[in-house]
Amino acid sequence: MPDRKAELKVIDGGSAADNASANKDSSGPESMTSQAYTRLREDIISGILRPGQKLKIEELRLQYDVGTSPIREALSLLTSDHFVERLDQRGFKVSNVSEEEFGELLKTRCWLEEKALRESILHGDSSWEEQVVLAAYRLSRVPRYENENDFVANPEWEQRHKHFHMTLISACGSALLLKFCDQLYDQNVRYRQLSGKKAYPTRDITAEHGALCDAALARDAELASRLLVEHYDRTGNFLKNQIGK
Repeated sequence: MPDRKAELKVIDGGSAADNASANKDSSGPESMTSQAYTRLREDIISGILRPGQKLKIEELRLQYDVGTSPIREALSLLTSDHFVERLDQRGFKVSNVSEEEFGELLKTRCWLEEKALRESILHGDSSWEEQVVLAAYRLSRVPRYENENDFVANPEWEQRHKHFHMTLISACGSALLLKFCDQLYDQNVRYRQLSGKKAYPTRDITAEHGALCDAALARDAELASRLLVEHYDRTGNFLKNQIGK
């Protein structure tokens, strides 16, 4: 019988951040760079490091308790992910956000994930179906917020939410497409986290995920694609109204 934990780890994204986390217990400069990259990336996505904030090497070195070289290398890597911008005078800052950029992000994400979902529905086998069911179930078992009164994001829900969406498209047959979808997912999460406590409490996210899961398992590519785009558009329309507030 295949190793289910290994399967789930493979389909959970395979992003640079995942690889960095996997290497963090090894020794050497590469390990320090990986650790710095992962922590900086998480803090940018979560909004701890704010859009436009200048990233001073010495301050980051002390904050993250790593050397100057790993910090510089990590920041260079993050420029490739579009989380960090390089300044003219060899400095760095957290990438800004804008309604226009988010609109482009949302449109591109819908294009790519719709294609990946259709391909997964066409080519996914019984193992893919089992993993979709498991990912949906695990997501449904955790609350979205740590505090329902203040709408404080639940990190475990965030992790399982990404796993569910990446599992849906994991059988598309293109590692490159999955990589792009993974990167765009994290960019979208950054915008969502920046909306802070301005959440939409009346929206039934669990029902949306359930309907999407059912359509994929029924091999109804048209319905599943429509539900996926509608799911992202609902979030996108909300976030567009929060940008800049």
